[in-house]
Amino acid sequence: MPATPELISPRSARVSAARRLAKRNFRGKERLFLAEGPQAVREAAGHTDTLVELFATVDAAERYADIVGEARASGARVHLADEDVIADITTTVTPQGLVGICRFVDTPFAEILTARPRLVAVLANVRDPGNAGTVLRCADAAGAEAVVLTDASVDLYNPKAVRASVGSLFHLPVAVGVPVEEAVAGLRDAGVRILAADGAGPDDLDDELDKGTMGGPTAWVFGNEAWGLPEETRALTDAVLRVPIHGKAESLNLATAAAVCLYASARAQRASGGCRSVTES
Repeated sequence: MPATPELISPRSARVSAARRLAKRNFRGKERLFLAEGPQAVREAAGHTDTLVELFATVDAAERYADIVGEARASGARVHLADEDVIADITTTVTPQGLVGICRFVDTPFAEILTARPRLVAVLANVRDPGNAGTVLRCADAAGAEAVVLTDASVDLYNPKAVRASVGSLFHLPVAVGVPVEEAVAGLRDAGVRILAADGAGPDDLDDELDKGTMGGPTAWVFGNEAWGLPEETRALTDAVLRVPIHGKAESLNLATAAAVCLYASARAQRASGGCRSVTES
């Protein structure tokens, strides 16, 4: 590997093409997006036929030689670049020296239904990319089989959403652009119970757990950060549950509430009588 950068000028055609992917319309046109930082690049390199190109500073290429090696092995083109070039491509204040260009990885909603998922997160009207990425990460950690972003939600490939997912974007199927009515109807037809998470819900999550009714296949519908779920969406679901507030906090933010709800389902599903084996990892 050369000791000096190959791509010096931010005006390089490859650099310009990468920089454009910070904008949604270019991402959609090219069906490519940016994965910034070592964790995201490592996960992308391990995801079949996903990583197309990798830009790395000399220092990062040495520090993360294993990741650069994985990128090369995956067939990605690797370019050494000046730090100013990396800073020009990324949207972070302090870039970590690695930026990958990846192919879109979303999954058709029909494929998710065919797989008969047992735990799903549905993001309805979620507009904040950081929240969307964090919910995706929570769903991955809780063992969900899929995430669905409705047609009114933020772009899955927004750089902030990709960063917030911390690589989970590459771990589980994610469908995008699905109308909420279609998402609910499809999941219900697949035998999935639909629960809405709403701070003003009439039923309490703890009470629902005590009833022993949460061990079956479940989809959680999470709404907009500021105004929650509209009544018409709540009406589509089988139950509207609130996370109990035992202290003096006014509320929970979206990602925190999603983590609580998803883990509640995961625990119930792994208990005796749940839809997952107790010994399943």
